[in-house]
Amino acid sequence: MLVPVVGLLVGGGILLLILGLGSGNPVDPVQARLTQLGSLQARNLEELELQQPFAERTIRPLIARLSRIGSRMGSASSTQNAEKRLALAGNPGELRVTDWIGVKILVGVGLGITAFVLLGIVAQNFSLGFLLGVILTGVGYLLPEFWLGGKVRARQKAILKMIPDTLDLLTISVRAGLGFDAALAKVVEKLPGPLTDEFRRALAEVRVGKARRDALRDMIPRTEVPPLSNFIGAIIQAEQLGVSISKVLQVQSEQLRIERRQRAEEAAAKAPIKMLFPLVGCIFPSLFIVILGPAMISIMVTLGGDKIKK
Repeated sequence: MLVPVVGLLVGGGILLLILGLGSGNPVDPVQARLTQLGSLQARNLEELELQQPFAERTIRPLIARLSRIGSRMGSASSTQNAEKRLALAGNPGELRVTDWIGVKILVGVGLGITAFVLLGIVAQNFSLGFLLGVILTGVGYLLPEFWLGGKVRARQKAILKMIPDTLDLLTISVRAGLGFDAALAKVVEKLPGPLTDEFRRALAEVRVGKARRDALRDMIPRTEVPPLSNFIGAIIQAEQLGVSISKVLQVQSEQLRIERRQRAEEAAAKAPIKMLFPLVGCIFPSLFIVILGPAMISIMVTLGGDKIKK
């Protein structure tokens, strides 16, 4: 009696499932995607804030508050210097001048508080902890400058390496019949890197109405790479005098290839001098230990035997 009832229930369930699937309207994939995106959107300001990363919700506001304090203490010259160095570094992390001041204050205060807590509270040496905390606060305030200087040097070195290949592609594109702006767009498309980012910014400025010579000239203070400055100066002069840009690009490309070969020869000439310090500091002491070690042992054994005999 139980088996037929279970069979009827299972059959009825399957029939209802088939009818439900067959009578349902087909789901539009576009509408389903829009519904999914709508469900992901924040319903209020609190959900919108919670969707942001942790650093944006905590560290950014703290840096903004510290930057307001630091901007009151800093001078106009220091602000201009920081803005210039950030531009030379390519604005890492989309940092503004105020954000950069806040980062320096945050690192300095963090190191100072850490030193005071470790030595003053944990080690019960408040005077030494306070003194070391003050020193590390100043060191931590200056420490990001060294990091930023490394970023500037690395970016300038990358731009210097990219210039010959970029000019070769630019020359080929211009000689193939493209205009200078179109050739720059082709370079931006094919060669990723910091120099390409500068060309992309110059093209964007030209599209919004800025003169091309001004857009190129503004690249010089943002890079401070002498070969790139010479190239931009030659392009601006050729545009003003009506000289063929393809010839200027060809001459500049050949000159930059020669300069790259000269830099490689200079680096090869400096290599033996740079190898001297690792040899003296690391390899020679090991050789002295291997060579003179057995002799020293023999001398010590001999002297020890003579003392025993006496």
